[in-house]
Amino acid sequence: MNTGLRITVFAAALAATFGAAYGVGGAVDAISPSSESGTHSGAGGHAAGHAERAPAKNEQVKGGGHDPAPPGGLEISRNGYTLDLKTPRLVAGKEAELRFAVVQDGSGRKVTAYQREHGKELHLILASRDLTVYRHLHPARAVDGTWSAPVKLPKAGGYRVFADFKPKGGEALTLGADLAASGTYEPAELPEHNTTARIDGYEVKLSGDLTPGKANELTLTVTKGGEPVRDLQPYLGAYGHLVALRSGDLAYLHVHPNGEPGDGKTRPGPEVSFTATVPSAGAYRLFLDFQHKGEVRTAAFTVHAGGAAKEPEKPSQPGPAEEGIGHAH
Repeated sequence: MNTGLRITVFAAALAATFGAAYGVGGAVDAISPSSESGTHSGAGGHAAGHAERAPAKNEQVKGGGHDPAPPGGLEISRNGYTLDLKTPRLVAGKEAELRFAVVQDGSGRKVTAYQREHGKELHLILASRDLTVYRHLHPARAVDGTWSAPVKLPKAGGYRVFADFKPKGGEALTLGADLAASGTYEPAELPEHNTTARIDGYEVKLSGDLTPGKANELTLTVTKGGEPVRDLQPYLGAYGHLVALRSGDLAYLHVHPNGEPGDGKTRPGPEVSFTATVPSAGAYRLFLDFQHKGEVRTAAFTVHAGGAAKEPEKPSQPGPAEEGIGHAH
């Protein structure tokens, strides 16, 4: 895990618009976030070993003299690999199994050899298009290369699935595919700007700004009952993992924290810091996974980069819009 790792950003097309009643027809497989306590994968999010493409030495963000490499994360195919989502639809509120495979273009063979990163061969993030539902999933792989995980999505609408992996002998990739959940669809507004999140008696405060095209340090401080939490537990090789999704196109960003357990200088809380670079001004939804007393929890934030308009922050209280936020178990 590199200190001050720069986030890789992925741009993508906007999702399809859903009507007031979102109906899905046709045969469908189901999704499922298989989760494992004490392990974290990619959404939005990820811990030890999420695949990310390191920018080339001569690569700069737009405005810096060179165009960046083609975006990833929101592409279903890249570098000779395709994400084959075998369950593109499911029914909201019902548990089902999400099945998918990574196949090699040309031969059509399913990939069965992966390089483990952050303790996993593949990390899976699932997020709703309105960014009010987030799952960090831990699917299981069958011998033939088919991955599966159980999932139950709380509401109807459009979702995006991100597979974060590194095939053995290949480059790190993040591929994405669309998923639909049928049922009565009620679009939600992006959660209000907030830099304080509360979950299960814990309070997490975010400090630091996001500046387009510039690396910034973000620090997240975890407390419980007003006392700093100084005994965070390693989760997939780190004390915290951060996933960011840009509102609108769900451009995918992932960063690892600055430092790691056992390096002689990184403390197990209460602060966990990251270095992040965002590609543009606008609103971003950030999801932090952290582990304490054997359980992984997710804190969610809405932040604005580059002077984007934001409303005054209100006290953070868990509500209906946050019901879908969490680590899948």
